[in-house]
Amino acid sequence: MIATWWAGLSLVMKILWGVTLTASLIFIIQSILTFVGADVDSDFDVDVDTSMDGSDLSNIDGGANLYTFRNFVNFILGFGWSAILLQEAIPSVAFRIFVSVLIGVALVAAVMYLFKWLSGMQQSGNINLQKSAAGCEGKVYLTVPAARSGSGKVQITINGAVREYDAVTENEEPLKTGTGIRVVDALDAGTLLVEETNTYTI
Repeated sequence: MIATWWAGLSLVMKILWGVTLTASLIFIIQSILTFVGADVDSDFDVDVDTSMDGSDLSNIDGGANLYTFRNFVNFILGFGWSAILLQEAIPSVAFRIFVSVLIGVALVAAVMYLFKWLSGMQQSGNINLQKSAAGCEGKVYLTVPAARSGSGKVQITINGAVREYDAVTENEEPLKTGTGIRVVDALDAGTLLVEETNTYTI
């Protein structure tokens, strides 16, 4: 029965189903790994390099967290399922694609807001960053631009817990995703000055 249904699909619908189901599987795996504390996000940006091995692909200041593999999957998830489920409700292909794109973007925005909210909840604890962060080690989560030209994100182990903060560096080269870092100073309640180190504790 499934084979008959699949054979009756057009090439475009077969591709759409394949991409959407793949994105759904990746989303499920990401969710499971997130709940168990694994780091599954990575840079996904304008260079052709792959980022799944931790290599850096971007130097986008401020909005770097928009260009992540997680958000790419979320967009495909929202777009793909919308295009499939609205096939009969919206006969016009062009309008259905337009609506599906909007839903995909909305899903990305919603997930980004959720993670920002959760991050704020995590950082709003009773940790005094100025007193506790100096000397803590961790790794770069999103690229930290060189010479304080912008901020990235790092994950550090502080007071026995892994937490994520904005970070800048005085290094002459950007600190790429996965690079081990040490906190030099806390510039404010949510931003760290970090330097590269050969080891990290996360």
